Amino acid sequence: MPPEPPVGKPLPSTNGKCFKVISMDLPLVYHPDYVAPLPPGHRFPMPKFRLLYEQLLADGVADPSQFHIPERPPTDWIELIHIPEYVRDYCEGTLDAKAQRRIGLPWSPELVNRTCVAVGGTILTAKLALECGLACNTAGGTHHAFPDYGSGFCIFNDMAIAIRVLQQQGLIQKVLIVDLDVHQGDGTAWIFRDDPTVFTFSMHCEVNFPGTKQHSDLDVPLPAGMEDDAYLQTLANYLPDLLTQVQPDLVVYDAGVDPHRGDRLGKLALTDSGLFRREMQVLTTCISQGYPVACVIGGGYADDMTALVYRHSLLHRAASEVYRRSG
Repeated sequence: MPPEPPVGKPLPSTNGKCFKVISMDLPLVYHPDYVAPLPPGHRFPMPKFRLLYEQLLADGVADPSQFHIPERPPTDWIELIHIPEYVRDYCEGTLDAKAQRRIGLPWSPELVNRTCVAVGGTILTAKLALECGLACNTAGGTHHAFPDYGSGFCIFNDMAIAIRVLQQQGLIQKVLIVDLDVHQGDGTAWIFRDDPTVFTFSMHCEVNFPGTKQHSDLDVPLPAGMEDDAYLQTLANYLPDLLTQVQPDLVVYDAGVDPHRGDRLGKLALTDSGLFRREMQVLTTCISQGYPVACVIGGGYADDMTALVYRHSLLHRAASEVYRRSG
C-alpha cells in the first residue's frame, strides 16, 4: 500500500490577486475517505479516487510529500450554498426516497462523511491555488447539486461551497468557473445565476444529461461525436477572452474526463491525447496570464477502471508540467 499523505500545511493569508510558486512540487489534495462503500455492481466508479492517488505515486507523477489531507468542513460552510433542511436530512439519513433516487447513490454514514470530506478537499485546493498559483484535488466537481436537492451522483456542490467560503473569508472576490465536464454544470449555473461575482462557463455535449439545462453565464453546447481538434479550437475561441473579460481572482476548473470517446456517459470523442492537450491548454492559458487555478477531477465513467484512472491522471500530469515551468 502507498504511504498515507501528510496533514495539510497551514496557509498564510492572501488577497487572491497574485501568487508565487513557493515550491517546485505541485500541491495535491487527497483523503483516504474519498472512497465510501457502494453496493456491488453500482455504476458509480467509487474506487477511482483511491486508485488515482496510488497511480500518481506509482508512476512518479507525485511524491507523498505533495499531498495535503483536507478536513471535514463545518456545517455552516455547507449551508452557505445548501438550505439547512436539505443538509440536515441528507446528513441524518432522513431524505425521502424520491430525493435519494435523484442523487443515484444509496445513503450511508460513510457516504455522508465522504461527501463532506470531498467538499473540504475542494476548499483546501482553492486555498492552495491562491497561495501557490495551481493546485489539484483528486476528487470534486459535483456540479449537479442544487441548494435544496442533489442530482446525478452530486450531493453537495463542492465548487460553489469553496467559492463562497473563500469569498466570506475575504480571500477572493471574483471567480471564473471553467466547467469542461461533458455534462452541463446545471447546479452551479443555477446557484450563481444572479451573482455578478461568479462567472460560469460550461462547454458540454448538447444532447446529454441533464435533460433540462440551466443558463450559465456562457454555455457552449457541442454536437455529439466532436473530436480533439475541433474541441480544442472551440475552447481556444472562448477561454482567453473570458479571462480578459472576467479578470478573476481565482479560476475553478472542472476537468471532467467524460468527453472521452470511451466514456459510458459522454457522447463526445476525445482521445487521451486530446484530454492531455486540453489540460495543458487550460492551465497554460490561465497561469501564463497570472490567474491561479484550483482543479477538480469531475466526471468519468468507464468499465475499464485502469483506463479511466489514467484519464483522470492526465490533469495532474499536465498540472505538474505547467507548475514546474512556471517556477
